[in-house]
Amino acid sequence: KISSQESHNCIALNESAYTTPKFIAFYTFPSKDLHFLPLQPFDPLLDLPLNHISTEEIEKNVVPLRSVIKGVLLQQFVQAVVAELLFLVTSNASSPDQASEPSLLLQCIQFIVAMLVMDTWQYFVNCYMHQNKFLYKHIHSQHHRLVVPYAIGALYNHPLEGLLLDTFGGAISFLVSGMTARTAVYFFCFAIIKTVDDHCGLWLPGNIFHLLFQNNTAYHDVHHQLQGLQFNYSQPFFSMWDKLLGTYVPYTLVKRAEGGFEARLKKD
Repeated sequence: KISSQESHNCIALNESAYTTPKFIAFYTFPSKDLHFLPLQPFDPLLDLPLNHISTEEIEKNVVPLRSVIKGVLLQQFVQAVVAELLFLVTSNASSPDQASEPSLLLQCIQFIVAMLVMDTWQYFVNCYMHQNKFLYKHIHSQHHRLVVPYAIGALYNHPLEGLLLDTFGGAISFLVSGMTARTAVYFFCFAIIKTVDDHCGLWLPGNIFHLLFQNNTAYHDVHHQLQGLQFNYSQPFFSMWDKLLGTYVPYTLVKRAEGGFEARLKKD
């Protein structure tokens, strides 16, 4: 028979397991590949009229799906290792179940701070990699081999870019915001889902990200188009830096006769 105290300790242990470095490192980052596997270029959703990318456009990509998967898995491994080290270094001496969690209001503030920090970091790194011809040719151009992005290719980058843009950007957001490991789980899950949605190539009705964020699937799709490479650098949440620094370009969704939508730059 289990006593009430033992039951309490068991519950606390189970809850704390979801805020340990290993859970964050080996579930939060790699899990997006499993959860969003259906939103791939071989999925039946590509034939739906709601999709703003046609199956034929997938052929514009100059990198095969197998190479994309290998590249993403490599970045997932690097992120897992960095996350493990980060949480080991920043964790308190006390056990996770003894650590007090901040108030809900403070966690919301930390969430917003982390979003702003991540957006700022990714905008300027992304912009610089486009402006620097050497970095674009040898590093950032790998991501833009996906002229027509899809879900699992959201984190398809050169390993150095993945480390600098995504991994370091996430670490800095975590450190500056001061969030706990538990809050970090929620934040990184949210950020990963948002990033994958931005690259999934689907314009589905009722998508909450499209309702809450101007920076959405179509917004980032424009950036991947050849005529939009120098615009819409902001990711993954807001569009403020593009608008403040003159790199924002408006777009419109045009319905195709054969079904689906196409994101087109608005002409002056």
